[in-house]
Amino acid sequence: MALGNFTKNSVETYLRRHAEELGESMDGAKARASRGWQRFGSFVYWPYRWVIVVPFLGLSSLIMAPVAVGLSTLISPRFVSRRIAPLWARANSFVTPMWVDVRGREKLVAGQSYVVVANHLSHYDIYVLYGWLGLDVKWVMKKELERVPLVRWVSRCMGHISIDRGDTKGAVAALNRAKASIRPGTSVIFFPEGTRSGDGQLGVFKKGAFRFAHDLGLPILPVTIKGTRKILAKGSTELMPGRAILVIHDPVDVSTYGAEALGAIVNRARNTIRAELEDDA
Repeated sequence: MALGNFTKNSVETYLRRHAEELGESMDGAKARASRGWQRFGSFVYWPYRWVIVVPFLGLSSLIMAPVAVGLSTLISPRFVSRRIAPLWARANSFVTPMWVDVRGREKLVAGQSYVVVANHLSHYDIYVLYGWLGLDVKWVMKKELERVPLVRWVSRCMGHISIDRGDTKGAVAALNRAKASIRPGTSVIFFPEGTRSGDGQLGVFKKGAFRFAHDLGLPILPVTIKGTRKILAKGSTELMPGRAILVIHDPVDVSTYGAEALGAIVNRARNTIRAELEDDA
């Protein structure tokens, strides 16, 4: 502890003196030092990223896809969702590396189905939810992903739900067909923003997830994901190691709301996630 305080005080003293010499604020000196360390870290990590991480992510998916399809057929999609997919997600997170902290797991009830609504910052959100949420899940995914043969093959075998965001009637029909396949203990994950956030801000929530939950009488489970945008932002190839946080909030019992109060459920879930994100900021 004493050594840690000494080191921290030494850094503070150096930054303060350097800031005075340059005529800038202490906050400015800290920000400049932080950017310097980020550039240094990116330079050091660059060969590991392209030689180890990226090939591993691709190879793990190529290997696990036929395994997932085979086990879904021979055993069950639930087995793959609870055992194989978390293994794939955690292996990729470990190699990146991404460390994940989970808060609120005690709020989950064993055997309960939920409609999970989460904010969406990065492709790494998939690893966080598959690896650490601990539920048998079906994903609601945009239809464009089915253009990737590997994704289409696995998602159909595991019963994930594909919707066309540009076809409202078709999306509703797809969700209605999916309702019959939701077994007790199976949860459905939605990203109600519809896509990843480009700037880290929480977008407007679409109502499909909440209507789905209301029609089936399932509780809404808001979850907040933090930190993944710093690992891999939308539209970027600058993959970096980092720490993510998964916050599981109190489930929302939709049976206490009438069908006409759908907007209130949407606002409650979005405000819960927004408050968590703002608290972190």
